[in-house]
Amino acid sequence: MSQPTRLVDLAKTLRSKNAGVDLITFDIFFDDEARFQRVVDSKALTRESVAELFRTTPEAVVTFLELPPLKAIKITIRRDRPSGSPGDTDIFGAQQYAPLVGVVIP
Repeated sequence: MSQPTRLVDLAKTLRSKNAGVDLITFDIFFDDEARFQRVVDSKALTRESVAELFRTTPEAVVTFLELPPLKAIKITIRRDRPSGSPGDTDIFGAQQYAPLVGVVIP
């Protein structure tokens, strides 16, 4: 049995960026099939868990895709305010992946 491991330690790339002014997309890429499958099989990342992590509703998680050929997971959520609007703290959405860093994969 594997030791619990943080998502950031299993992923090759963990990033976020704008997907238009009202959406942020998260890309999680893995070096190999085993790491990708471990995360998928763990069910630690689901539409519901992502919504909870980002303090939003499951309906605000627009896309949740597991992409085996790419060994990747793609998640898109609605922003709480448009990019660049007053109060927006990350105009490019590049720092929004931070809550995913600490997700523990059993």
